[in-house]
Amino acid sequence: MSLGQEFNVLGNWFIIHFTENPGMAFGMQFSGNYGKLILSIFRIIAIIGIIYYLYIITRKKVKTGLIVSLALVLAGATGNMIDSAFYGMLFSNSNYFEVARLFPVEGGYGTFLHGRVVDMFYFPIFQGIYPSWVPLVGGTDYIFFRPVFNIADSSISIGVLLMIIFQKQFFQKQESI
Repeated sequence: MSLGQEFNVLGNWFIIHFTENPGMAFGMQFSGNYGKLILSIFRIIAIIGIIYYLYIITRKKVKTGLIVSLALVLAGATGNMIDSAFYGMLFSNSNYFEVARLFPVEGGYGTFLHGRVVDMFYFPIFQGIYPSWVPLVGGTDYIFFRPVFNIADSSISIGVLLMIIFQKQFFQKQESI
C-alpha cells in the first residue's frame, strides 16, 4: 500500500489505512535523529525492565491477570520496537504516490533504530460538527476515534487498561503470616 492508501473493511466504521508513525503514540515525537535514537533506547530499556519484572513476579504468588497484563504490554512494546529498529533498513521511503520497496538496491530510508512504526487500523466510529457554542472548536469537524493504530498499540492499551481496572486485585499488599 502507498502511504495514506486505505480500504473499507466494514463500511465506514472499520478502515485499513496505511500510515507510518515516526515516534510515539498519536504521532508525537522527539525532533531529529537524536530524538528518535533516545526514544528507541528508552524503549529497549523499558522492554528489558518489563522482562526483568515479569521474571521476578512469576517466581512469587501474584495474580495471573497481572502477568497477562504485563505480557500484553511487553508484546506490544516489543512489536513496535522491532518495527522501529528494522523497518527503515528494509524498506524504501514511503510516499503517497508509490508503494515502498522491500530491500531496495540503494538501501532503506533509515538506519538501525531510526525506522517508523506501521499503523493501519482506523475506526472512525462517528463524525460531526462541534456546536457553535463550544469554545475554541465550535463549528469545526470532529471524528470520534481518530487515531490510527496497530496490533502492538492495542496490546499495550489492553494491558495497561487491565492493570488500571484490576489494580486493587493485582497490587494488593500481601499479609505476612
